[in-house]
Amino acid sequence: MFSDEGVGVHLCRLVEQKYKFSSASHTVDFVDGGTLAQALIPIIASYDYCIIFDTVDTNGGEIGDVYFFDFENIPNGIKFQGSVHEVEMLHTLSMMDMVGDRPPTRIVGIVPQVIEITTLQMTDAVIEGSKLMEKTFLNHMKELGFEYEQISDIEIQEVANNSCQEER
Repeated sequence: MFSDEGVGVHLCRLVEQKYKFSSASHTVDFVDGGTLAQALIPIIASYDYCIIFDTVDTNGGEIGDVYFFDFENIPNGIKFQGSVHEVEMLHTLSMMDMVGDRPPTRIVGIVPQVIEITTLQMTDAVIEGSKLMEKTFLNHMKELGFEYEQISDIEIQEVANNSCQEER
């Protein structure tokens, strides 16, 4: 949950708090997976579709670069960060593939700055990039048949600052 590496958790909480989603034929749930990785398998498997916010490493990517891709077609040069996970998300999703219980999965990923100190402050590049992640997610939700309305003006750094105080 610290610094840029917590962007997935914070963005999940942000869109849950900032928007109200509706659809005639679909529902949406937000799950803060934190560093649960393989413990998420039964949760992910219970859904028909999954969108994951996470950090990614890239060959040649810059801090704050945003990527949106289907797990079936991970672009060359992209790998998940996983620096604070026992088993990173890439491996978790691959394990699900082995037994055939992974739903169609899209990834909204961002290149973080890896910071060694423990802080909740995110870098400016990732804060800016998170806005593109948010917009990418909202556009994809529309493609899936969801309407949404903004119900809050909360920003991602505010979510990050409050993350250690929230009971989940």
